[in-house]
Amino acid sequence: MSEIPLDRRTPTGALQTVDRALLVLLAFERTRPDWGVTEIAAEFGWDTSVAQRLLSTLAGRGFLVSDPATRRYRMGPAVLRLGRMWERSGSLELLAAPVLEELGRATGDTVLFCLPDSFHMRCVAAVEGESGPLRYYPLVGELYPAHAGATSKSFYAFLPDEQRHRLFRGRPMARFTDRTVTDPDELERELVQVRAQGYAWTVGEYDAGIATVAVPVFLGREPYGSLSLGAAKERFADGPEGRLDALRKAASLLEKRLTHPPQRTRKPRAPQS
Repeated sequence: MSEIPLDRRTPTGALQTVDRALLVLLAFERTRPDWGVTEIAAEFGWDTSVAQRLLSTLAGRGFLVSDPATRRYRMGPAVLRLGRMWERSGSLELLAAPVLEELGRATGDTVLFCLPDSFHMRCVAAVEGESGPLRYYPLVGELYPAHAGATSKSFYAFLPDEQRHRLFRGRPMARFTDRTVTDPDELERELVQVRAQGYAWTVGEYDAGIATVAVPVFLGREPYGSLSLGAAKERFADGPEGRLDALRKAASLLEKRLTHPPQRTRKPRAPQS
């Protein structure tokens, strides 16, 4: 599991107050869902009055909400609105495309970048392999069941145990091939192994004759999606090991691009005569 450190230095030319407000928002995680004024001040080395004004301003615009009983702050509805706009904006595909294209050139396999969607993984970006398409319809938008195939297992294995158990226990699971695992106990053992080794490898679990190797994509400490390589099983005659290095490097680069998108370099102005 990788963690991308948060650069707390205000970039040259940036507005300090705006940058500080953004740092506050980025401090909220699943493992730290709420903050108090004094905690934010101590975390970033600011005066308490500065932290108070920042939190109050963000709450006033709906980016945070304050619990009147505890006086602690949590994420607000404005964040949800921006999150939904982000999913539909095409920015995610734009950031992921160069990474997927390079990985596809390096391996010759089909590359998928998928995000969780209820009890499925939804493909949001893809590059076809050199041996031809895996489907006769577009890969982007396809839903992969949570219990079948490396694309899904590489993500769900890294969810907190309690959350994963709630998802898979007491839920019917369809069988797609004779290799599909539908027993929850056996599936849990597989997911524990995937988590231990850091990747998922399956052959013919969702599509007969298709082999897939996948790794999770993290944002900070949080599992966010999965990056996978798929092709006819004959292309994986030696198993997944020869592709793991390239796949992991691509996932790391994708995490960095999603956390710190590359900035366009400004061209220096021509000297005026």
